[in-house]
Amino acid sequence: MAVPKSVTKLNKKRMLEALEKSLGIVTSAAKIANINRSMHYDWMRDDPQYKKAVDELADMTLDFAESQLHKQIKDGNTTATIFYLKTKGKQRGYVERTEVVHETGIESAIIEWTPAQIENE
Repeated sequence: MAVPKSVTKLNKKRMLEALEKSLGIVTSAAKIANINRSMHYDWMRDDPQYKKAVDELADMTLDFAESQLHKQIKDGNTTATIFYLKTKGKQRGYVERTEVVHETGIESAIIEWTPAQIENE
């Protein structure tokens, strides 16, 4: 039996609200909304508007996390400052880099063999 569109619409709304409360954690949101996780992923696959709303919530969660990082930097948290510089300050040289040089002394070449040459080897 198919679920009426009005019920599906209501369930999607409940799931989106639950995703916002759970900061995008699908398992937690599904429990809050009393919806099967697989249904959420079906909606993500089949409903572009639902997927867009979920993606916007993910951006909002990222914004929240960044604001928390900025608070820690303002509070003098050295680790937060280093993390920020390593991720956002790469273009200014704040990056750890390991250079690996591998020299074999052998130059590679592509050799084409004829069937007769292969047979004689």
